[in-house]
Amino acid sequence: MDFDTEVVTDISVMENGKVVFAPDVVATIAGVAASEVDGVSGLAGTVIEGISGIFSKKNLTKGVHVEVGQEEAAVDISINVRYGYRIQEVCNNVQREIKSAIETMTSLRVVEVNVVVQNVTFDEPEKADKKKDREKPEIEARVR
Repeated sequence: MDFDTEVVTDISVMENGKVVFAPDVVATIAGVAASEVDGVSGLAGTVIEGISGIFSKKNLTKGVHVEVGQEEAAVDISINVRYGYRIQEVCNNVQREIKSAIETMTSLRVVEVNVVVQNVTFDEPEKADKKKDREKPEIEARVR
């Protein structure tokens, strides 16, 4: 057995054929990368995507639209940002993470990542109350 150890970086044409990425694959990569950015509370989609999301498990691509060519990809993504974060900074991080993830995993060149902020979200009141309850004993202990 003779194994070829050469790494092929040109994914579009190989000796045995070509590799093609379905848009859903690239959209999933983009959605996961965006959701891992600090300050992103979730992906935002259209009303139709929200309704269809109830019946399917395509939450990772909700709000993500990609155009995939043989060597390039372009991404449009809609996100929700947590209150208190710098929106411009969050968007820049989303662009950088999506570009890096797609280029690393697929070797496609990302020509643009357009980010639309659909909403600013707040922590749920229950979570905020629990945080305050945890902080009170520490504050009282310092005062005494």
